[in-house]
Amino acid sequence: MRLKLHVLALLPATFVAAPAAAELPQPVQAMIEAAIAGGDPAKVRTVVEIAKQTNPDDVAEIDALNGAFLAKQREIAAAERARKEEALRTAGLLDNWSGRGQIGAFQSTGNSSNVGLTLSLNLARTGIDWQHRLKANIDYQRSNGRTSREQYLAAYEPRYQITDSLFAYGLAQYERDRFQGFSSRYSASGGLGYKLIDSKAAKLSLQAGPAWRRVDFLDGTSDSSLGALAGLEFGWQLAKALKFTQDANLVSDGGGAATVLVDSNNTSVLLTSGLEAKISDRLTTRLSYTFDYDSNPPLGAVSTDTLTRFTLVYGF
Repeated sequence: MRLKLHVLALLPATFVAAPAAAELPQPVQAMIEAAIAGGDPAKVRTVVEIAKQTNPDDVAEIDALNGAFLAKQREIAAAERARKEEALRTAGLLDNWSGRGQIGAFQSTGNSSNVGLTLSLNLARTGIDWQHRLKANIDYQRSNGRTSREQYLAAYEPRYQITDSLFAYGLAQYERDRFQGFSSRYSASGGLGYKLIDSKAAKLSLQAGPAWRRVDFLDGTSDSSLGALAGLEFGWQLAKALKFTQDANLVSDGGGAATVLVDSNNTSVLLTSGLEAKISDRLTTRLSYTFDYDSNPPLGAVSTDTLTRFTLVYGF
């Protein structure tokens, strides 16, 4: 009898020490696996949070499923970064260019006859450390049979990213504007820039460096001088489809431009503010205001020009 009681006494202890492990309910597991199969991190995160709230005893198993998904996502992201980096390293000279083209035009008849055209093209090629920017701009207007505005600009700016925020730049620019008194104006500059803000909502950078400028005037004379260039580049995403730009880089007209060039004879300021409203993924309408100032204009020219433009912008 004592032996029988001893065995019975041991049986409850044996079963209590090894209880059956709780398993994640099959419908819950199927729901998580379906979200994981979809590959959307936001959906997986939502499903995992709900599963934890409704199944608090199975948090460890849920975390294991979610951890395996996150590890796979990191592996995919790393492979994609490596693929893009290799593509950039092996890209040809004509590869990886993106850009924006602008066009605006007007015509009026009656008491006055006016026709005007503005064209602009901005191209950029971004590599691992280097970025190349090209810009071309044409403004032309005729009033009552006479040309009243004729301005051409072409610029090239390479940038080298030293750190995530610090970069070096170079700038070569050509301008022609007979109504400001010169047949050609060449500018060259190089220096350093710094990104103060670099986020999806806003971007702000400053740049400065020495500059050289040569001006060929309409009277046949010319002048060369050394000076300094300073600028800022700013973009602010006001809403999903609305963006304000105040861009200090003469080569990027994705918005506004504010550039100050100072030498011993003249100080010139070019300020362009822009407001862009997105119509589609590639098409944008743009309203801009340009303020162009020269402290020492040629004889017969005024020091300040302003221009308000409405254009259509196509991105590619």
